[in-house]
Amino acid sequence: MEKGSGAAAGGTARPPPMPQFDEFPFEGKKPVKNPFVPIGALVTAGVLTAGLVSFRYGNSRLGQKLMRARVVAQGVTVALMVGSAYYYGDQIKLFKKGSSPEL
Repeated sequence: MEKGSGAAAGGTARPPPMPQFDEFPFEGKKPVKNPFVPIGALVTAGVLTAGLVSFRYGNSRLGQKLMRARVVAQGVTVALMVGSAYYYGDQIKLFKKGSSPEL
C-alpha cells in the first residue's frame, strides 16, 4: 500500500486550500429585496397546502379552485420577481456608470 494515499490508508485527507480573492465580486452592491416576493411565496405555499388538504379529505371541487388560485398566486409572485429584477437591474447599471441609484 502507498504512503501518499491518505484516506485509503486510514489517515485523514486534508481538503484543498481555499482560493484567495483580491476583490470581493459583489463589493459595493447593496442587496435589494422586494418584500412582496416572500409574501407571494408564502401565499402560494399556503394555498397549495390548503388545496392538498382538501383533496385529502375528498373535497375535489374546493381542491380544484384552490389549485387554480395557486397558479394565479404563483404567476403574480413570478411577475413580481421579474419586475423587481428589471427595475433594480436598471438602477444597478446606473450605479456602475457613476450616478447613484435612487433606492
